[in-house]
Amino acid sequence: MEQLENVFFPRVSQYRFCQLMIENLPKLREDIKEISMSDLKDFLESIRKHSDKIGETAMKQAQQQKIFNVALQKQNNVKFGKNVYINDRIPEERNEVELKRGFEEEDENEEEVLTVQDLVDFSPVYRCLHIYSVLGDEETFENYYRKQRKKQARLVLQPQSNMHETVDGYRRYFTQIVGFFVVEDHILHVTQGLVTRAYTDELWNMALSKIIAVLRAHSSYCTDPDLVLELKNLIVIFADTLQGYGFPVNRLFDLLFEIRDQYNETLLKKWAGVFRDIFEEDNYSPIPIVNEEEYKVVISKFPFQDPDLEKQSFPKKFPMSQSVPHIYIQVKEFIYASLKFSESLHRSSTEIDDMLRKSTNLLLTRTLSSCLLNLIRKPHIGLTELVQIIINTTHLEQACKYLEDFITNITNISQETVHTTRLYGLSTFKDARHAAEGEIYTKLNQKIDEFVQLADYDWTMSEPDGRASGYLMDLINFLRSIFQVFTHLPGKVAQTACMSACQHLSTSLMQMLLDSELKQISMGAVQQFNLDVIQCELFASSEPVPGLQGDTLQLAFIDLRQLLDLFMVWDWSTYLADYGQPASKYLRVNPNTALTLLEKMKDTSKKNNIFAQFRKNDRDKQKLIETVVKQLRSLVNGMSQHT
Repeated sequence: MEQLENVFFPRVSQYRFCQLMIENLPKLREDIKEISMSDLKDFLESIRKHSDKIGETAMKQAQQQKIFNVALQKQNNVKFGKNVYINDRIPEERNEVELKRGFEEEDENEEEVLTVQDLVDFSPVYRCLHIYSVLGDEETFENYYRKQRKKQARLVLQPQSNMHETVDGYRRYFTQIVGFFVVEDHILHVTQGLVTRAYTDELWNMALSKIIAVLRAHSSYCTDPDLVLELKNLIVIFADTLQGYGFPVNRLFDLLFEIRDQYNETLLKKWAGVFRDIFEEDNYSPIPIVNEEEYKVVISKFPFQDPDLEKQSFPKKFPMSQSVPHIYIQVKEFIYASLKFSESLHRSSTEIDDMLRKSTNLLLTRTLSSCLLNLIRKPHIGLTELVQIIINTTHLEQACKYLEDFITNITNISQETVHTTRLYGLSTFKDARHAAEGEIYTKLNQKIDEFVQLADYDWTMSEPDGRASGYLMDLINFLRSIFQVFTHLPGKVAQTACMSACQHLSTSLMQMLLDSELKQISMGAVQQFNLDVIQCELFASSEPVPGLQGDTLQLAFIDLRQLLDLFMVWDWSTYLADYGQPASKYLRVNPNTALTLLEKMKDTSKKNNIFAQFRKNDRDKQKLIETVVKQLRSLVNGMSQHT
């Protein structure tokens, strides 16, 4: 048309047909522009539909390049005698291969490496740009192209509402974005001025802010650690792909640190369930082993060393129950799972080591600690189970140093160079042990209360039965058997529990005597009660648990002993004369207690009553009793005034 207009038409301009053709040239030019624009619109629609395929191909190529680089690096490390992760269970390629497999689902057997030019016919863009340039309307074309692509960018950046539910939703989102920017990068490099670096940078910055906001929002809905891990792997290859095209991606790796914290939270929730299941399935009995094979299986799972146990013949038992090796294995599995996220984050081994220790500390101090405390407080957990739990926590505490070595090994950090975060497992297991000890004291006292509630004294009996009460003998037999179990407890727990039990029993018996509901007690009942206290004292003197010195346990019943002796010997003159003296025979008898019991032994009906006999036989003794009551009241009043 230019040649016609500039060369040939001037030669035949005198003819009318030539004038008609010259007049039609602008319309023809517009028709050509419209046709080329139509082709461009078709092109834009086509790349919008196929951007996910373009992105998928680009991400696959970036992934293949990364796998090659990792393999080359490992080969060099081996060549120069360096170690990478000792943890051969999860080499860095493992996640990469899984991700690659995801991208190759549709074309597993495809060997040819496709480029963006192979996937997209860019000729409509070149043609349209050329036509608009020749026609002097290049600016209109550039504005239109950029406006349309920005609209497409906004559509691409808008995720599906359920994107967070599956890894495919995230993958489709990423491949479409990569496809969009791969096309823009290609246009940038093969055309002059249609798009500029400043334009693509502005577009990328806008997109990056939107991407980060979308990922932050959608990832927060995710409760499955496996899905969060797959998302992380996708973000890494997404970032690596776009970085390869010159787009800055540091903010994406910063986002990954946020997602890492969320990943750890999902792991902690998952492992809380794992720990609960382990505790539910445990029988809280020492692990029995009948042969060498079973012994080796246990020590392969848990770092247990005891020369004495090794020397014993089969069958024999480990001191801990089945939950201990299972917990230890699961803590290591958690560390592996946490490590999976730390890989490919472009961080040093020292930083990864620190991350692992911090996340493991959270597992121990928060998740495992909470599960242990909940277990200890469960109603169905009895005294023997609590004893086993204390033994278990002792062995888990001792295993913490092996967990620290385990982290050091899988991150390949030299002990000399590490200013490491220590594992706080020691405090976790000590706290759990203290809670279990407290629960033992509580449950033991509750059990004593259950026996004491079975007491059925005839408080008006004239003569004692001549033998201790049945409920008390049952209680003492129970205490003997339970303290046999307590001998396996570490430290002073058994001694403390025994002392606590005797003190509680003594207090319960004293409260029974002084109960306000009990109005009358005969001397026969006091003597029967004394038989029961004697059995308590015999139990205390029999050293039910080793390690308690002398008559320590018997001192728990000293208040009862002195009170009963005072009444049965009727030694009021000594009591009143020596009251307040450090060497008093009845130093532990409170006047208020003595007065309360003495009041119960008065019977206004004068029936079956010691005082009635006194009045009948010797009125002087009755006066003495009245005098004792008055003096006791005087002592009580004096104490209250002094207080």
